[in-house]
Parts: sequence; C-alpha cells; structure tokens
Amino acid sequence: MELGQVAVHADDLDRARAFYELLTGTKPTGFFDPPGLLFFQLGGVRLLLDRAAPPSLIYLKAPDIFATVERLRGAGVTIESEPRVIFEHTDASLGPVGTAEWQAFVRDSEGNLVGLVEHRDS
Repeated sequence: MELGQVAVHADDLDRARAFYELLTGTKPTGFFDPPGLLFFQLGGVRLLLDRAAPPSLIYLKAPDIFATVERLRGAGVTIESEPRVIFEHTDASLGPVGTAEWQAFVRDSEGNLVGLVEHRDS
C-alpha cells in the first residue's frame, strides 16, 4: 500500500494556490470550483486543498531547509519554528542511517501548520 493523497483545509483557494506554488515551486495539476478542490502533484502523492477538508498538519521534504525557510520568510510567511535537529538516525527505521533529521514549521495561507523536513549527514 502507498500513500496516494493528503487533503488540507483551505478557505481561499486562490490564496492557497499562491502559497503552495511558492512553497513547492510547482503549479497545480487540477482545479475544480465548484466544489472547491485544488490539486498539486508532489512526487507520487497528490496534495488536495479542499474547502471541506478538516485542518491538518503535513510534513514536506525540503531539499535545503535553511534556504526554504529564508525564501518563505522573505515572502512574508510566518515561521513558527526555525530549523533544528529533532532526531539522529542510528538505524534505518525512520530515516537514512548516519543522518540528522532537521525540521522547521511554517503557517500556510489558510492557518494550517506545515512541517519542513530535511535529512543531513550527521
């Protein structure tokens, strides 16, 4: 089994589109209004921004967590927590062995918390 889609609440789909285009560097793959659905393809998983979805917390892999946070800060995005190491991977159960897992958190345009994750060599 694989994860196919994650739904995130969005009151304003135009505002959410602008935020997620900035965050992901990609354009939406689908927009249906009504009923109020906006899709982004992130790797093999669809991200659905949906007026009817409940609030959620998602984690997105950032290729460079520090550069991503600075780019978002420069665009006026609220940074909830700066990048920090939350875990050292000594085995492969949760991430690549010998890496440190860095996380930071930002608020999207709709008030959802978004986690940013990067694995860096320890």
